[in-house]
Amino acid sequence: MSDAARLAARAVDCLPPGELDARLGRREPLRVKLGVDPTAPDIHLGHAVVLGKLREFQDAGHRAVLVIGDWTARVGDPSGRASTRPMVGEREIERNAATYREQVFRILDAERTEVRRNGEWFAEMDLVPLFRLAATATVNQLLRRNDFAQRIGDDRPVAVLELLYPLMQAYDSVELRADVELGGTDQLFNLMLGREVQSAYGQEPQVAMTLPILPGTDGVQRMSKSTGNYIGVSEPPEEQFGKIMRVPDEALADFYGLLFPDQPFPDGSAVEDKRRLGRLVADRFNGEGAGDVAEAYFNRTIRDRKAPDEVADIAVEAGAVHLPAVLVEGLGVGSRSEARRLIRQGGVTVDGERLTELDVDATLLDGRVLRAGKRRFARVRVQGAEPA
Repeated sequence: MSDAARLAARAVDCLPPGELDARLGRREPLRVKLGVDPTAPDIHLGHAVVLGKLREFQDAGHRAVLVIGDWTARVGDPSGRASTRPMVGEREIERNAATYREQVFRILDAERTEVRRNGEWFAEMDLVPLFRLAATATVNQLLRRNDFAQRIGDDRPVAVLELLYPLMQAYDSVELRADVELGGTDQLFNLMLGREVQSAYGQEPQVAMTLPILPGTDGVQRMSKSTGNYIGVSEPPEEQFGKIMRVPDEALADFYGLLFPDQPFPDGSAVEDKRRLGRLVADRFNGEGAGDVAEAYFNRTIRDRKAPDEVADIAVEAGAVHLPAVLVEGLGVGSRSEARRLIRQGGVTVDGERLTELDVDATLLDGRVLRAGKRRFARVRVQGAEPA
């Protein structure tokens, strides 16, 4: 197998045909670009598919260029969107961007990765260079995007701001002199536009390579934070394993093929296949042995319906306790509304007994294990009370 064929393995598109072979034939390290917008704090397994391909380029001796799109995030990528994305605030973008380095380096080799922010060039761009960039494409060309064309056909709005996004992503390739740009299949328009914009700036156009999109834990929609069907690379291994166990049987081949292409797809029962996949995911992102620990945790808490061997303590004040607040602040439930829903549905227990009231006396909880949902546990200690 040629170097190009090996690096293009599992890619959906590698365009233009033969161009990657030609670049590799020069025997010079390539600059391989991948952009991620910090619109959410978590890098998930869907991102890991394309990050894994970037790592393959690194292992072949090429330079990974990771672009954290702190300015493109302000616009919002319209790819695959049926409506305009809500704008993300600057503080939220900064908080999210701060978490990305640690997460991506669970996959990439930090020493061979160049990390850049596109605010380096967009923050200082005035109207003259912006006009030059805008002149590299036509409105007709931008509106040929499937998602824009679909919205216009349905008489749904396309914001002028959204038209800038593909141009901004393309200009990143100019600034970085990208030889190859990676993305999901929904990014093909943006990657190919990058070639045209690079040509307009007198650069050799990049190779556009797209990878399949991983389904979420529902097995239907793409993995996404906004739909809640994602598995974060920095989540505790117990969470990762538990979420894998919810993946539909028919989606297992996609998970194995895209995340662990070197692993033979197992031919056992679906349950055992999921357990093996759960161990592989936990080990990959948390270190060898994490999968076995996560599986034991799953067996005890889900299969056997017992509390974990080790449970963290949380403190509450004596007197009346507002249970939703305790669940949010002490057990990590996402919101008080979610906590109230769990209580209504019988998903909150103390030492196995269901709690149905929103306000309870602290003495009812003292020294006992509070459980929310399937995987959140804590032992409650009342401030000033003698340990139970």
